[in-house]
Amino acid sequence: MISIHAMPSQGVGALAFAVLTLGGATALRHTSSDPAAVSAKLSEWKVELSQPSITAGVVTFTVTNAGSVPHAFEVEGQGIEKETEVIQPGASATLKLTLKAGTYDVYCPVGGDSHKHLGMETHLRVVGAKGATAAPNAEAAKASARDGASEASPRIQAIRVRGAGPVVQILPGPFPFPDSAAPILRRFGDEREGLESQVKDGPYSNNVSPIGGTFNFTAWDKGAIRDSVDGVAEFTTRDGAKWKLVLDRVQTKDVVHHPRFGGVIMGLYYHGNTEVHTPLVPTINSAVALWAVGHLYRNETLATDNAMVHVMLLSRTRRDGDFALECWDCSRNKIEELQLQILPGPGEAKLDAPGGFLFVNWEKSSSVKPVT
Repeated sequence: MISIHAMPSQGVGALAFAVLTLGGATALRHTSSDPAAVSAKLSEWKVELSQPSITAGVVTFTVTNAGSVPHAFEVEGQGIEKETEVIQPGASATLKLTLKAGTYDVYCPVGGDSHKHLGMETHLRVVGAKGATAAPNAEAAKASARDGASEASPRIQAIRVRGAGPVVQILPGPFPFPDSAAPILRRFGDEREGLESQVKDGPYSNNVSPIGGTFNFTAWDKGAIRDSVDGVAEFTTRDGAKWKLVLDRVQTKDVVHHPRFGGVIMGLYYHGNTEVHTPLVPTINSAVALWAVGHLYRNETLATDNAMVHVMLLSRTRRDGDFALECWDCSRNKIEELQLQILPGPGEAKLDAPGGFLFVNWEKSSSVKPVT
């Protein structure tokens, strides 16, 4: 899977800490009556804990946002689900809880768990007071071994998607909601000029042309660098050109213009008014989002073996009839819109299409979990 983002990984391991010992001195242990103190560091896109295992009882988390965007800190498990307020970059917060024995999910809940899906999650093991006989460094070693085993055998998720319903080509044009994007653009620094040009003539527009075509693919989320895809899209654009895209490999490195995304991601909420991702994209929920490298043919002639491809099965952004963008926050709409975006590979000439890119939507699409 993934990163806006070094590339995010869903399985972020616990940070290893060196433990100094003196001669035959016995490592200190805390009992259930001693408050535990755990430091947490948040950044793009990981959560690091000062220790992966503690004894049951009262614990105070001191959380620092060392990243460049707002984050928060949540602990969930054993009937508990508590979080801090949003923590601005450079700021800190504390969270005091009473935890019983068990395993807890620790993650950033910002963006409807978007940050969690981008890799900002880890686990905290809490052991009972009677079982807390191992030194903290031994517990860390055990946790590290568990993390290593998990990373070696990641949980595989798969989805099979079929494009259906009206097919439309999105052509360059002005962004329909410039007032919504303006406040966010002011915070984008060096990227601002390029993004402002997209407000006037970008890929998310109401310049839409009905066309025809098919798109079917299967995608597998297997871990940071093991994701895969298999699919074919065929469509005829407004100018009469016949295009065929063959997908057989995902992009697991930093994606051009989207350095924090890559691979296959299931169930991602992001964009627009999250104020973290590209502001010229409606806020959506997706069943699957993937970044791939494709073989692209135009009129049966190979155009490139290195096309940069972005695909999402997402909540509907366009209305029936004229297929104009109907919402800035579309996250509550039905997930049935299949988007296919194709750009030339790095260093290659623009595609022979308006704006130099291809953007095609299948508006009534569906998905199933394939039998594995």
